[in-house]
Amino acid sequence: MGWKEVPVDTGPAAGAVLLTGIPGSGKSTVAAALAARFAASAHIEVDALQELIVSGGRWPSPERDEEADRQIFLRARNACLLADSFVAAGFLPVIDDVVVRRAHLDFYRARLTGAPLHRVVLDPGAAKAMERNLARDKTLTTDWSPLDAAMRTELADEKIWIDSAELTVDETVDAVLSATGLTPSLP
Repeated sequence: MGWKEVPVDTGPAAGAVLLTGIPGSGKSTVAAALAARFAASAHIEVDALQELIVSGGRWPSPERDEEADRQIFLRARNACLLADSFVAAGFLPVIDDVVVRRAHLDFYRARLTGAPLHRVVLDPGAAKAMERNLARDKTLTTDWSPLDAAMRTELADEKIWIDSAELTVDETVDAVLSATGLTPSLP
């Protein structure tokens, strides 16, 4: 029996979700739980895309670093390429990335073209995010709490902000679904 080419693209998914917030806001955990609510979905963890760089990778830092800034947009572009590919194949992509600047969000908006983009800001507050950062296995050596003020200033006009400080993961996912209007389809 030989291989036969089959169509990859089956029709567009209902949309794409970009979960953002400062480190410790719950993006990766909520993104995975949200994706699990759909029969066909993909979790695109942008930090994992950064980790694909074997040599020359530069992580964001509080200091001005042009190369790290360039790579922020490189990984966002790659996330968009993956997301559009998943959308075309009928999978709902859920992207999680630290997006606190208007230019970064506009970059996502301009490049995600396959389906409506639902932008959701997870906002537990800087103190709760720091508490979560200290309690998890993934140790952060940098205090990213100043990003909270930058995000509040630059993304203040975004429609969907979810105060997840006192919500469980499931409650946060429910809030995302309610705010976006997406209807889960269990696998």
